[in-house]
Amino acid sequence: MPDVILLSTAYFPPVEYFSLIKKTDTVLIEQEENYVKQTYRNRCKLLASNGILALTVPVMKGAPVKVPIKEIRIDFSKRWQQVHIRAITSSYSRSPYFQFYFEQIEKILMRNHKFLTELNDELLFKCLELLNINKCVSHTYSFQPAGYTDQDFRYSISPKKISDYHCKPYIQVFGQDGFVPDLSILDLIFNMGPESSSYL
Repeated sequence: MPDVILLSTAYFPPVEYFSLIKKTDTVLIEQEENYVKQTYRNRCKLLASNGILALTVPVMKGAPVKVPIKEIRIDFSKRWQQVHIRAITSSYSRSPYFQFYFEQIEKILMRNHKFLTELNDELLFKCLELLNINKCVSHTYSFQPAGYTDQDFRYSISPKKISDYHCKPYIQVFGQDGFVPDLSILDLIFNMGPESSSYL
């Protein structure tokens, strides 16, 4: 794997996202692209009692022009923090490592970050810490078109695309009907704790 990969900013990204980080030395997080709707940039997927549950961070709707991702503000007129915290609790309170990690996650969610990228960055660094993954992570300072490097994963990791990534199955709280892949890193961390990194 080459030394540098390019990723989009993401809200509790899927396991595949962290697998890529683990296998490289340096990570560049895109902050100059225009905001893309219906992506992992502001949403994630959990496994709840009724199946896959999608959570979305609401963002402010501005003028009908393209807005750089670094300028996207979170919309606090909606009680999304409480909804997300309840959903995470409902999905993972019975998992083996929920009590060890939840409070740290909750504190970040309740900090009222102004910008989406600020929230995503803090959650990313916390998840990397919990996974015991230490990498050089920085941001882009200019936009390059899609595919300008072979290690550009900004648009390939998407909830609209079927992933080719195969995670080693692990025990899930609501996985009675078989292992459910392509979920948020929260699913792996809460279920496997210190062993999580070995599944990436």
